[in-house]
Amino acid sequence: MKTIKPKLTIIKIGGNVIDDAQSFEEVLNNFSKIDGPKILVHGGGKEASKFAEKLGLSPKLVDGRRITDAAMLDVAVMTYAGLINKKIVGKLNALDTIAFGMSGADGKSIISEKRKNSEIDFGYVGNIISINKDLITSFLNQGIVPVFCAITQDNNGQLLNTNADTIASTLASGLAENFEVELFYCFEKNGVLINPEDENSMLPLLTFSKYEDLMKVGAIHSGMIPKLENCFQALQNRVQSVIIGNHSEIKSKSIYTEIKL
Repeated sequence: MKTIKPKLTIIKIGGNVIDDAQSFEEVLNNFSKIDGPKILVHGGGKEASKFAEKLGLSPKLVDGRRITDAAMLDVAVMTYAGLINKKIVGKLNALDTIAFGMSGADGKSIISEKRKNSEIDFGYVGNIISINKDLITSFLNQGIVPVFCAITQDNNGQLLNTNADTIASTLASGLAENFEVELFYCFEKNGVLINPEDENSMLPLLTFSKYEDLMKVGAIHSGMIPKLENCFQALQNRVQSVIIGNHSEIKSKSIYTEIKL
């Protein structure tokens, strides 16, 4: 007899949603209305850059990719794990959602290692090794809603800046053993667009073969590629459903791109 797994909803909200007050309120309201176990994952929006500027720090980029040195790591921890995370937790609690703010360091819930690259030293940037499935599952079974920020740690206690899309995908993959997981990447666009400036160019369905074809002709925006790689990785790890859509559709899901293998 097949065991019926409980449904788990994991939603990752993008930086532009966090930065827009109206979108931020709307997405949290919609998230609070989702039934059953759920997890929210967030990045930092523009807050980290704002605080860095106040401290006289300039972002360091190599080939368009951000470097996290020791000073920028401090800023990321303060803004992601502190200010933004607690704002989200406070608002969700006010919406009768029992939210629990977390970084990967809390309860050793997400363990990473410093990213190794022969050409570029990204600094204190983490690649995920493992998640503490038992701890996270125990929270979910008690009706607690984990709210994860984009900070993890290594086995020596070093905090690391970690991609929030990857955190969401890794949580979904790790928890798929015990749950039927739906992963939703929620941002300001309606879904995956062939033309980032044209909402009408949205793909209602994107398979891996179609993705490869679009990549060959350069039709996928560079900023969307890591997100889609995380989507396909989750599906390969038994995640039931992966969609990318607009923050306003977080509950109804009437407009979105469904990702399939």
